[in-house]
Amino acid sequence: MTLRLIGTTSEDGDCPTLYDIEGTDEILVQGERETDPEHLVQLRDVKESETFVRVPRSLLTRYAPRSDAPELQPFSSVSGLFRDFKHTAWRLETRRGYASDRNSPKWARFLAGEDVSRDPDNAWRENVRTQTAQGKRFERVRVVDEPRSQGQEFLLATAPGNIAAGEDIRNLTRAQALELRLPEHDFWLFDSKVLARFVFDDHDTTLGVYVTEDPTEVLAAFQARDAAWHHAVRSAEFTGRVRSSM
Repeated sequence: MTLRLIGTTSEDGDCPTLYDIEGTDEILVQGERETDPEHLVQLRDVKESETFVRVPRSLLTRYAPRSDAPELQPFSSVSGLFRDFKHTAWRLETRRGYASDRNSPKWARFLAGEDVSRDPDNAWRENVRTQTAQGKRFERVRVVDEPRSQGQEFLLATAPGNIAAGEDIRNLTRAQALELRLPEHDFWLFDSKVLARFVFDDHDTTLGVYVTEDPTEVLAAFQARDAAWHHAVRSAEFTGRVRSSM
């Protein structure tokens, strides 16, 4: 089962830390093992397989989920949020590639060296134009490896079309993302209130999303958003840096 970083109060990234065990209602706790003999003798109903760790109260206060684990839903279940949000739809993209991109007709044209930056509007870009005309914002930060993967090259090549429709797309290197301790999963955050967290298989195919308004999960998401947005570079500038380094 997949572990998902929830949060940590450690400045150096060692411990203590909380992880969600996806697909279960269990939380994995990383911390210093309890060794005080006076404490150990007071523990009750201990199985041989169990151990105990210490974590600061602030870690649990800040990051421990306050509601039951959400159920995995098809991505189509959140389609209405892209029309009905009030202010901001914000996306973090962390993967080296997406099966949906590779299955797109545009992918073959990209591999053939064609310009795929300014294709006619599709349903997604038409909705972006409609929502941004009302003053709403579509924003996303994409994590980019060094060297870039083919999937990331594709996203850089196609970004101008989405930007022309009204999206604000920015990029961040993987090294920066690791330094900022950003999540390693993709998500959409709507109005700093509703979180839709993606689940992918090993072939980059979307299996569904976990949708939650749990305040601790939402707080962690917009803390990641604020850090990523502060350091990320607008797509045109980032692409220019890429070209100038070649």
